[in-house]
Amino acid sequence: MRLILSLTVLGIVSRLIPHPWNATPVMAIALFAGTYLPRRWAIVLPLAILAVTDVVLLWHNTVPFTWAAFALTGALGWWVRQRVTAGRIAAAGLMGSVSFFLISNFGVWLVGELYPRTLDGLWQCYVAAIPFFRGTFFGDLTFTAALFGGYALVTHFHAAQEPARFR
Repeated sequence: MRLILSLTVLGIVSRLIPHPWNATPVMAIALFAGTYLPRRWAIVLPLAILAVTDVVLLWHNTVPFTWAAFALTGALGWWVRQRVTAGRIAAAGLMGSVSFFLISNFGVWLVGELYPRTLDGLWQCYVAAIPFFRGTFFGDLTFTAALFGGYALVTHFHAAQEPARFR
């Protein structure tokens, strides 16, 4: 329970303090929750973080799309859980970043008023969002490496501290 509380506090604080555009650990937390926590937490934890912080950051009409992308990333953790490897973690992290970009910007195009609801308007929306993807990608990459790497180090250290058992 301490781990869940720690991840929740980290996610909430990171979204509320000043940070580079789209660079928070929430996507990494979603992937981590899907990989290591009981299955329901893969969806509940990131959505709880978003629910608390979206109230403060002001609710907007693209929230359902944003939340869907985070829930999908939590579910990607279920795939990583089957065989936790650096390659699977990296692939799922990349898929999470790309799915967030595609889903959230589709929402901006669909329910927003900035772009015409045509294929050209959708294309314009995606092109205009590319600078923001940089923050998403590097933030997700950094926080995923830190969270999964830190967890691996801590669990390895604790395993090394176990007393030897004699037969």
